[in-house]
Amino acid sequence: MKTKTTNEDLLFRMIHDYLLVYLPKQRCSSPHTIESCKTALNQMIDYMVMNANMPLKVISFDNINREMMLSFLDNLTESRNVSASTRNQRLACIRGFVKYAAARNPELISILLDLSTIPLQQDETNTGVEYLSMEAMQTLLDQPDLSKEKGVRDQFFMILMYDTAARLQEMLDIRICDIHTGSTPTVTVTGKGSKTRTIPLMKKTVDHFERYMKIFHPRECRHSTKPLFYVTRKGNAEKISGDAVRRFLDKYAMMAHAINDEVPEHIHPHLFRHSRAMHLYQNGMELALISQWLGHASIQSTLIYAHADTEQKRRAIEKANGDLLLNSLSFGKEAADETYSIKKMCGLI
Repeated sequence: MKTKTTNEDLLFRMIHDYLLVYLPKQRCSSPHTIESCKTALNQMIDYMVMNANMPLKVISFDNINREMMLSFLDNLTESRNVSASTRNQRLACIRGFVKYAAARNPELISILLDLSTIPLQQDETNTGVEYLSMEAMQTLLDQPDLSKEKGVRDQFFMILMYDTAARLQEMLDIRICDIHTGSTPTVTVTGKGSKTRTIPLMKKTVDHFERYMKIFHPRECRHSTKPLFYVTRKGNAEKISGDAVRRFLDKYAMMAHAINDEVPEHIHPHLFRHSRAMHLYQNGMELALISQWLGHASIQSTLIYAHADTEQKRRAIEKANGDLLLNSLSFGKEAADETYSIKKMCGLI
């Protein structure tokens, strides 16, 4: 005789199929995606056990509703201090699971519709700072073909833009005479409002500069006011355009992405500026100095790097902890054994 499937059985059977069959074998989702979904479902179920004081084995789809979900998400924000993006990601994972379950069990569509009315939370603390790790930046800088003159030019342009954290227009306006290779190598750039600032250069950057000069300016005096980076049109050297720079940046981004997917397929010049500023901050440079380095009118503009670094560390800690706090909750020995068995059976552990 066929045993009737209860609501409780259905929930955990769907979780089992979703985590152990659908995501890895049918969707071919990445281990990271599967782990994120597992974390979201674990946190939701543990919250229901704590909040409603109900045994894990009696939790069903009936308990997954808009009111419960909002309460769960608010608890994440208030008790675990998660960011808006993490909160939204947890909601998206749970919606994805319910969508899968509803496709197999039409009676669950009402639950999916109920959850779809929950709005995403606006990230008021969004730093807006996109940057590459040092490893990803190195991958990008390694892409030009140095057996070709354009490859030498493109690599030096990227190295100088990263080292100086200069804006694109500042890079385009650099003249030969703006680079000084004395005992303290520097470059003078002209920023917003025609304000100039002098930025120190790393020794390796100077080495790349010397090689570049031998190829592209072999007979030019170091006091020349000619543009450092140029293209030749009809026999005349003209300052390189921003569009030309964006084209070769995208070209190398695509190449680097194939090696290291941390590098976006398309990049913008400001990514170099943000990356350099973040790396300087992470290596101990004070915000006041970074502000001067970047040519910010106010240090308030530079605080985004401090916030972004703090947010990155918070996310790393959260990822490292995983469900450590939740799994250490005391349900009592018998309840804990039963909880473990149920979670293990459906793929949550």
